[in-house]
This record gives sequence, structure tokens and C-alpha cells, in this order.
Amino acid sequence: MEFVNKEYFLLLILLIPYVLWYFLYRKKSEPTMQMSDTRAYEFAPKSWRMRIMHLPMALRCLTFVMIVCVLARPQTHNAWDKKQVEGIDIMLAMDVSTSMLAEDLRPNRMEAAKNVAAEFISGRPDDNIGLTIFAGEAFTQCPMTTDHTSLLNLLQSVRTDIAARGLISDGTAIGMGLANAVSRLKDSKAKSKVVILLTDGSNNMGDISPMTAAQIAKSLGIRVYTIGIGTNKVARFPIPVGGTVQYISLQADIDTKTLSDIAAETDGNFYRATNNQELKNIYKDIDKLEKTKMDVKKFSKRYEAYQPFALVAVLSLLLEILLRSLVLRRIP
Repeated sequence: MEFVNKEYFLLLILLIPYVLWYFLYRKKSEPTMQMSDTRAYEFAPKSWRMRIMHLPMALRCLTFVMIVCVLARPQTHNAWDKKQVEGIDIMLAMDVSTSMLAEDLRPNRMEAAKNVAAEFISGRPDDNIGLTIFAGEAFTQCPMTTDHTSLLNLLQSVRTDIAARGLISDGTAIGMGLANAVSRLKDSKAKSKVVILLTDGSNNMGDISPMTAAQIAKSLGIRVYTIGIGTNKVARFPIPVGGTVQYISLQADIDTKTLSDIAAETDGNFYRATNNQELKNIYKDIDKLEKTKMDVKKFSKRYEAYQPFALVAVLSLLLEILLRSLVLRRIP
């Protein structure tokens, strides 16, 4: 725990004159009763009230100390934590075109891909992982990071209808998606640099061909694992009509040759996932990749921690008032 305004602790010096005044000079100002002889009281036992006579003063000092601590703004520890871990650099390139709404995987291709990718990310806490999404164009949803909580939040925020709502051009720009992911890995110092590219279509958009992007990846020592997701048969595809949803049959159009060539060019592997379980098995297979050491810095956020000090101050003040008013009442 840290205190932001440590200078307020100088106020604690005021306790010294208060304690001296209490024990040295305060008794002189209190009313007294003169008696001719006090020997009768010499061996009289002290009552419990006499034993707690100075407790209100102690509680008042405690209240003052707690108030000073609150003014000093206590906060939880905040620092960069640097450590060396075993991991690899991975970019996930995920197709978000309209065809990913097909329901041959449950609940649909996009949600199935997101769920399995989330499990993969959670199972590799030490890896540097980022996310690229693409349809007719591509952009980075999350740069490579070991902050997997933020990455998972950004992954789950990817809507299955992002292309249908016009937030990104529809289509399938495999080359652009791969090139975007490769650009995030080009400066990586890790021994193992990997792109996991998932799509359910064939390249029909973009300014960079898939094989050109694959050659760039190869020149940078990046291996590409390609996944063709979707059934080999027709799949149900939802079409919104008015306030309802109608379904049509959508024929699979996965360019397996191009995906296989990309993987072969970069010493990766090509996989086909026609159901949820096959998709999980694919990510488990990729999970067996080699690891490399890297330095990781983590940042912990500050949180105000004055509440316990304020609570103690209030309780000690109330207890002092109760003692003076009910138990240790003085008759002037």
C-alpha cells in the first residue's frame, strides 16, 4: 500500500503536545475535592472505571491518526511487474464476413470460432497474442498483448453481423487479413511467430493476393496455420426479412487449395473444421507449438483504499463519545 500525500503525516507531531498536556497539565485544571485524610483509600481496589479512565484519550488519538491516514490518500500498490515467461507470438486472423453467420456450426460459424479461440487464448497465458479481423477489408482488433483479459473482451465484442451492418466491407479478403496479421509480427524477436488464419470462403476482395501475403510471411519466418471452417454440404443461412428471419441454403465455397498452399509455403498446416469438435481439436493441435522465452511487463492499476481507515476513525469517535457520555460521566 502507498500513500499519495505523505506530507499529511507531519500532522501526527501534534499528538506529542496533546499527550503531554493531558498527563502533565490537564489534572491541574480539573475540579478537586479536599479531604482531611486519604489513608482510608490507600488500599482500596481500583474499579474497572478507573482502569479505563484514559481510554477516551487513547480513542481520540486513534481517531486523529486515522483521519490523517485518510488525508494521506492510501492506495493499493501500483507498479510495473517485469518477469520472464515461456511463450510465442501469435496473431489470430479471423473472417467476419456475412457468410460466417451460417449455422452449420452451433450456434453459428462466427460464435463457434470465437468460443474456441477464447478457450485457446485462456489456455496460453504466457503467449503474446493479437487479433485481426477481416471481411472485404482487414484491420487489427487487438495488437499483440499478454493482457488476455482485454484481448478476450475485444474478441467477444466482435459482432457476427459486423459486415451485414456496413461497419466493414463485405466479402473475403484473405490476402489482406493475412498481410495485416503479418505486419504485426514483422518486428517480433520471438523464435516462433505464428498466424492462425480462419475463414469460410475464398479470396474475392483486397489488393494483396493470399500467396503474396504468404510469401511475405515466409520471408519473415512466420508460420501460418490455416483453418477452413464450415460444412462440405449446404448450410442454413439466416436472412432478416422485415421483423422475422428467413433461412436459405448456402453452398460451402471454401478455397481449400489456396489455404493449403498458404500453409505449405510457410511450413504451417491446413485444417478443415466441419463441426465444433473438429475446430476444438485443431486448436489443441496448434497448442503444441514450441515456446520461447520473453520478457513481460504488467501494469497494476491504483485503487483508493481509504475506506478501512475512515471506518476505524468513525467507530473510535463514536466509542469515545459513548464512554464519556454513559460510562465515564463527570460531575463538575
